[in-house]
Amino acid sequence: MIRRLQFLIVVVVLLIAAFSTGLGFLFYVVYLGLLAVGGSYVLTHFGLADLEAGYRVDHRQGHVGDDLRTTYSISNASSLPKPWLEIYNPTDLPVPLPGRALGLRSWAQRSWVGIVPLTRRGTFHIEPMVVRTGDPFGFFEAAATVGRPTVVTVFPRVVPLPRWRLPNAFLEGTHSSPERTLQTTPLATTVRPYAPGDSFNRIHWRSTARLGEIQVKEFDLEQTADVWIFVDLESTVQRGEGDISTVEESLRVAASIAHDAIVENRAVGLTTSGHRLVSIPADRGPRQHQKIMQLLAAVEGDGQSPLEEVLLAGLPKLRRGMTALVVTPSRDRQWVRALTSLRVRGVNAAVVAIAAGSYELSAAARRRIEADGDAAAQQRALRLALAEYDIKAYEVHAGDNLGSVLA
Repeated sequence: MIRRLQFLIVVVVLLIAAFSTGLGFLFYVVYLGLLAVGGSYVLTHFGLADLEAGYRVDHRQGHVGDDLRTTYSISNASSLPKPWLEIYNPTDLPVPLPGRALGLRSWAQRSWVGIVPLTRRGTFHIEPMVVRTGDPFGFFEAAATVGRPTVVTVFPRVVPLPRWRLPNAFLEGTHSSPERTLQTTPLATTVRPYAPGDSFNRIHWRSTARLGEIQVKEFDLEQTADVWIFVDLESTVQRGEGDISTVEESLRVAASIAHDAIVENRAVGLTTSGHRLVSIPADRGPRQHQKIMQLLAAVEGDGQSPLEEVLLAGLPKLRRGMTALVVTPSRDRQWVRALTSLRVRGVNAAVVAIAAGSYELSAAARRRIEADGDAAAQQRALRLALAEYDIKAYEVHAGDNLGSVLA
């Protein structure tokens, strides 16, 4: 707009000077300027005519660390070339989709792929593709939008846990454990020769007839297939910023364990204490996986409820045979007492303690934590409290490999 105003002022001055002096050179400059402006307007006006364009996002859901691929295509169905076109998608993704400036000959077509990494969890919007053109002098421009907005949901990073095993609450009728038992369960895994004392109802008659000697069935003990994850998102206990923070680490732990458990066909429940307390009842299968990941992608570390209150409200939902898994950066020992009543109810417990002090980003903050022994003392006291009640605990520090720590 400012450039147009400046050009208009120059044209008016030249016109006044040309008619005042009658010099042919000034009239020549005025005519040349009008020709340039008129040509620029016509070039811009027809710059987007007979164009066909589109874009496609390869997936609308992914995890932190994945790549988002966007395929673009544009074609010129006119006999006139398009000397300058700019194509881009406005978006609030942390790493924006790359735009491109290009020219198209008559009847030409171009396609390309834009790849960006997904670096932060959350829900992001990709606006319709914008195709823009203009004239070489910058006097005029024209733009058109193509397609519809796209929403991309980025889930927390899922870390492989090849050796992760939940503490087992042993019950019949649930999940197999490779441990022999004298009691009869639905899992008959093998047969062996009869030994004195074996019950007659354990005889496997088909194997006995085939082998010519009495064979008895052996059974595997079964363990719980259910886990309920409690993620502590109280704002006062969180440390760090961005990806190096207790919030993101807690969500990575919860996402990795939930993914691993659902792959093993466990039933998984989830409670998060963010801005509001949200619970997903225990269930199994891809649909439950989707629900859990959607919740973990949306929550933030802005909760107001202490972990002790969250556990007191959520533990009654756990049925016999479940395992309660608590993920927290809190060093307060008061919430440990809430877990002590679980064992008599047939519910086991495990804790993933996030070492909050290791997520302080500034060197000054780290030196302050090291100088103040309270944080380390509180962490040791928490470990002792968990050990006192025989609760399995894992401690995660910034930069640790979760697969190794949770092995």
